Amino acid sequence: MKRKNYSKELKSKVALAAIKGDQTVNEIASEFGIHTSLVNRWKKEAIEAVLRKNLFVVNL
Repeated sequence: MKRKNYSKELKSKVALAAIKGDQTVNEIASEFGIHTSLVNRWKKEAIEAVLRKNLFVVNL
C-alpha cells in the first residue's frame, strides 16, 4: 500500500489552523480528513521552519 502524499498547501492550512488555536487538534483533523498526529507534526514542522529562517524572532 502506498503512502498518501499531501500537498504543501494542505500542510500549510492545517499547520496555520493548529497554530491559531481556535480549534482543537481533533476538530482540525476531522475538518481536513487526516489523523491527529499529522496535525501535531505539521504544526511542529511549521514552527521549526519559521525559527530556522529567523522570521519573527526578536533578538533581545
